Amino acid sequence: MAVPAAVLVAVAGAFAYVGAVDPNEPGHYPLCPLYALTGLYCPGCGGLRSAHAFVHGDLLGALHDNAPAVAAYLGFAVLWTVWVVRAARGRPLRLGLGPAQLWTAGALLLVFTVVRNLPSGGWLHP
Repeated sequence: MAVPAAVLVAVAGAFAYVGAVDPNEPGHYPLCPLYALTGLYCPGCGGLRSAHAFVHGDLLGALHDNAPAVAAYLGFAVLWTVWVVRAARGRPLRLGLGPAQLWTAGALLLVFTVVRNLPSGGWLHP
């Protein structure tokens, strides 16, 4: 149970920091290198703003800034809960992700990235 607890403390600490230090204020965090060099949004652009909004209870703002990041936060919560239950029962955590699931996740992130950089995808800009 020590490892899941340590992971939770680390993630909670990161969220607490992002919640306290607003990424909307310039100078607190580095710029995305892809955006700085090309003006294109990567799949992670807006992730810190999304986490900040999420910590402050602004779910719509978090979804607007980076919807896949919000899905990842919720996915982490589910995965961590399963991990704790399995650890309490003395069973290891086994992820049954195969190549098809990984390729699907990658394809969804690629589509998200392409659409958010199209002129019609302005609603996906962080």
